Amino acid sequence: MKRSEINATIKSTIEWLEELKVKLPPFAYWTPEEWSAKGREYDEIRENMLGWDVTDYGRGDFDKVGLLLFTLRNGNLKNSKYAKPYAEKMLISQVGQLSPNHFHWNKMEDIINRGGGTLMLQLWNSTLAAELDNTDVTVRIDGKTCTLAAGGKVYLKPGESITLTPGLYHLFTAEGDKVLAWEVSMVNDDRTDNRFYEDQARFTKIEEDEPTKYLLCNEYPESL
Repeated sequence: MKRSEINATIKSTIEWLEELKVKLPPFAYWTPEEWSAKGREYDEIRENMLGWDVTDYGRGDFDKVGLLLFTLRNGNLKNSKYAKPYAEKMLISQVGQLSPNHFHWNKMEDIINRGGGTLMLQLWNSTLAAELDNTDVTVRIDGKTCTLAAGGKVYLKPGESITLTPGLYHLFTAEGDKVLAWEVSMVNDDRTDNRFYEDQARFTKIEEDEPTKYLLCNEYPESL
């Protein structure tokens, strides 16, 4: 994925959020130069990978397979300094853009459609061998217990949410219009807790075709 594409994607996202009157924390808007002057008081951001995350999952076609995320808060199971047991993320899904099929080994999460179009999720249980199971899937959608066939689809309108348990395969995309979604979950660990059904990278390999305007969550400089 080109750096220019990442820069443009984040810039247009900030402009869209401004239209919606949605504000992110101050560090969302810092330049690389501002980051280089930040000391150890901001280590929680660095060490828990808060901030921007623009991924094409190593596919090289962000418009078809990709996702933009912003992590607002997160704990760290490997560092007792950060005892926070929860995480919060913003997710923006585009129409025709797939977030590929995966589950989490440990994390339970609620995905909430905060606005825009419809968020479609397709769901499967997993087997002990981490394959797709053919059993019925039972999930909770805004407090209602729902059962659907393996590979069944759930359509979340703005304001609706779903609880996804560990081991539950899910893929999603936006329909009708791009979706501003939110994730409220247990501690997030994108380095070890994701199981993708098909082999792919979690983070983007970047082609540096222009200067960086916004650092991604895995690009922060060492603290001073």
